[in-house]
Amino acid sequence: MNKPGTLIRMGVLALLWGSSFLWIKIALTGLSPLQITLTRTALGALVLVALVYWSKQRLPRDRTSWLHLSFAALFGSAVPFALFALGEQTVDSGVAGVLNATTPLFALGIGLVLGTDRRRNPARLVGLALGFAGVLLIFAPWQKAGLASWGALACLAAAASYAVSYAYIGHKVSGRGLTPMQISSAQLVAAAGMTAVVVPVAGMQPVHLSWQPLVAVAILGVFGTGVAFVLNYRVIEDEGATNATMVGYLLPVVSVLLGALFLGEALNLRVVLGMVVVLAGVALTRKQPATAIVPVPEADEPVGETGAESVGEPVGGKVTTLK
Repeated sequence: MNKPGTLIRMGVLALLWGSSFLWIKIALTGLSPLQITLTRTALGALVLVALVYWSKQRLPRDRTSWLHLSFAALFGSAVPFALFALGEQTVDSGVAGVLNATTPLFALGIGLVLGTDRRRNPARLVGLALGFAGVLLIFAPWQKAGLASWGALACLAAAASYAVSYAYIGHKVSGRGLTPMQISSAQLVAAAGMTAVVVPVAGMQPVHLSWQPLVAVAILGVFGTGVAFVLNYRVIEDEGATNATMVGYLLPVVSVLLGALFLGEALNLRVVLGMVVVLAGVALTRKQPATAIVPVPEADEPVGETGAESVGEPVGGKVTTLK
């Protein structure tokens, strides 16, 4: 990785995705979780659809692709976006960013259970156990000051939801002849549509409009959800999916630092240690066997926001939407 432009793009990408949790927290001062989700997906979809047609591509037209992408949108965008916003009503933005980093652990666990990930080796299994030990350290259910709350569980469920979407896209969507831009734009369009249906039922809480939440949700949708995807694709093209996953290790660090700097969130030593343990576990789960009979494409290595995009942030070549 010796291109200054690539390093700059990776830094900007880490800032965009890592700051998403900050913008969610600010947006919650005037909007409900579902209102944030709808605005975010709609703005992100507008950006990506415009880029799809600008690049002479088009949205999928066959019914089967839309059915698969709608399922991926449910678990890769609509559900995790809403859960993170719901969770941040009671959980610090920095903690939400740290819990988002568990997505690769859930992805590996799902792959092992379903038998779709056959790259079993001691290092990866130790990494899986170590990662969830870090989650346990963060939650600290043995302490009264622990984070074992509904808000924290919602954030953890959001990370798991990203992993479900990763697995589904890898099994049902990949190989259908769609480009990453087509997949992500259609996914956001579907997520916006699904959220729009739910908002009148469960998202009509009073809106307290001021410039802060409006600016926050606009940045979240346009930059944190739309522009970030474009940067992610460019980094993958320049450096490959494996190197692009390095951004995933910066996201929780960015979210913790921004929460402390701009929201006055306390730098809880236990949470920081838990973050380090989780990231160490994620690093081990990415360790490949010494010998492999069938090489596995880099694109099968998702590292969350998701997120996945993506997020969940969509780092590492597996295309989903953001955290």
